[in-house]
Amino acid sequence: MKELFTLEGKNAIVIGGAGGIGAAIAEAFAFYGADVSIASRKMENLLQTKDNIKKSTGKDVSVYTVDASKEESIIALVDTVLADKDHIDILVNSQGYNVKYHITELPVEIMEGMMNVNVIGIAMLCKHFGKHMKDRGYGRIINVSSTRGSRACLGGNASYCTTKGALDMLTRTLACDLGPEVTVNAIGPTNTVTPMMEGLIKEHPEILHLGDDKPLQRIGRVEDCMGPAVFLASEAAGFVTGQILYVDGGMTAIG
Repeated sequence: MKELFTLEGKNAIVIGGAGGIGAAIAEAFAFYGADVSIASRKMENLLQTKDNIKKSTGKDVSVYTVDASKEESIIALVDTVLADKDHIDILVNSQGYNVKYHITELPVEIMEGMMNVNVIGIAMLCKHFGKHMKDRGYGRIINVSSTRGSRACLGGNASYCTTKGALDMLTRTLACDLGPEVTVNAIGPTNTVTPMMEGLIKEHPEILHLGDDKPLQRIGRVEDCMGPAVFLASEAAGFVTGQILYVDGGMTAIG
């Protein structure tokens, strides 16, 4: 039964793995035995995360730079990684960002930029890594979405909610296109404390209480996504595809 959850012998790459949820998932994969690569835009951040994972797990990870908004950069990443690793078994797409504007003031370039990174870039990563996986006969793809893919919210989130809703449908559609060889699922976290949020939390400490009225009475931590990611990457989830697994403390359960 232990073999259901091991990642021994698997090659994994986490896009957006230099920080936040992506770094936590990369750390969990390394702990459970995967050969892990992380990719992001800034080498400095990648090297810091590499050092952190080495300290926590004793495992080395490989680092690569990529601009996930440009297909040519994605193709270069795929070519380099496959040359180095021979194959990839697990792809995690954890990149994404949010810029808040009320719809009446939303600049088109902001919407376009978020669509390029949060949706189109992920589609292109799945296109190229997914083809490799399908041709090889095995693969696991995990997209990091959000509860905002299924629930609208106030506060200037028209672009963000739209991109996450699109990502959820992309996940389901990719499960159809890439099966039966490749499973494609998503994790949908709620508000989660990440290093990027530290400044915002200092200005608005009330953020830490956004989960008080939810069943588990707190907001998320990046560690909350570790177990779900390991599950979806493992043989334990071999018959799970096209699903959004909400890591939300019960938010979606209560509407």
